[in-house]
Amino acid sequence: MAEIKKSNPEDHEILTDITKKSKAYWGYSVEQMKEWSDLLTITKNYIEMNSVYKLSINNSTIGYYSYFNLDENTVKLDNLFVLPNYIGDGFGKMLMNDFLDKIKTTNAEKIILDSEPNAEKFYEKFGFTKVGQIETAINNRFLPIMELKL
Repeated sequence: MAEIKKSNPEDHEILTDITKKSKAYWGYSVEQMKEWSDLLTITKNYIEMNSVYKLSINNSTIGYYSYFNLDENTVKLDNLFVLPNYIGDGFGKMLMNDFLDKIKTTNAEKIILDSEPNAEKFYEKFGFTKVGQIETAINNRFLPIMELKL
């Protein structure tokens, strides 16, 4: 049975593992993944300072999301990752719906995120629209900046 609950700092290693494996799913080179290693590392401090929720099946963590408030009206969805073996099975949707349900109980007026380019269509299914882009360290690669007005 799938269960979503708040992460604790001891989850940092498994969440980092999920992040790196999920990112690698999109075919980035080993060299690129090494270059991004620090950016894809989830620390104990990060879990303590942000809202982080993990998805477990039979006590095994397979995905998570994290967010924080940018200001009183804006929430930033910082991470949403699922292990590659579970991509396409509805677990990303389960995480996103849980996140949206939580945010709808707050005073937030919009959610923003920087999307993995390959995940842009996933976020569009939930009503997010592209409002800009950020150039990355990879030549001619841009992260879509997406927004959902609540």
